[in-house]
Amino acid sequence: MSFENKVILITGAASGFGKLLAQYLSPRGAKLVLGDLNEKGVQAVADSLPGDVIAMACNVAVEEEVKALVDACVAHFGGLDIAVNNAGISSPPKSLLDVTEQEMDINFAVNAKSVLFGMKYQIPLMMKNGGSILNVASAAGIGGAPKLAHYSASKHAAVGLTKTAAVEFARYNIRINAICPYFTNTPMLDNAAVAGMDKGIMSQGSPMKRLGEPEEIVSTMVSLILPSNSYMTGQAINVDGGVSAF
Repeated sequence: MSFENKVILITGAASGFGKLLAQYLSPRGAKLVLGDLNEKGVQAVADSLPGDVIAMACNVAVEEEVKALVDACVAHFGGLDIAVNNAGISSPPKSLLDVTEQEMDINFAVNAKSVLFGMKYQIPLMMKNGGSILNVASAAGIGGAPKLAHYSASKHAAVGLTKTAAVEFARYNIRINAICPYFTNTPMLDNAAVAGMDKGIMSQGSPMKRLGEPEEIVSTMVSLILPSNSYMTGQAINVDGGVSAF
């Protein structure tokens, strides 16, 4: 499980999966570049870690800011080996008939365009020596998600971008996969619960009758980006307590 001297970029690193992944990777020798819209939060994460870490404010919906974050990998560490495009937003539940254009726009900007922007600048840094990219999608990006049409559509787009890029750049030994978690106990889910999504109902939607825990999702994320996992690409991996088995 060593990531010694691997340069790893993580977006959405101030909390949730991104923070937990950074806390796992830093003691294992990784050189981290962390980005988040919450500048103070991501800097606090960086300051708490033992290894080589830099943190930057980054709005992943803005192409220039994503490029600047990727450029920082080269400026500080000389390249990029692994990228985790983790930043995303959730949305209050509502009928598809009530979804507004503005809600569609913000979901696609943060959940889908950010994945495109990330890969657009990450891939060229990996074309010589290979690398790995992990895009954090959702179980809602694999199947339907009643009352979450705007969110689900953006996550389906993230999966489509993942698969397309994986095929296009496999010849350069660049592996590109997506992880698709079910509802998980993170700050994002807490915000969704405040907005009207009931955790009890979410739990009943899983055959395991519970929500996921962040450590369970991050464990799979680690396995997907491991350098030794060298023949898996173009996959959208469900971590969903059995939901996708139906």
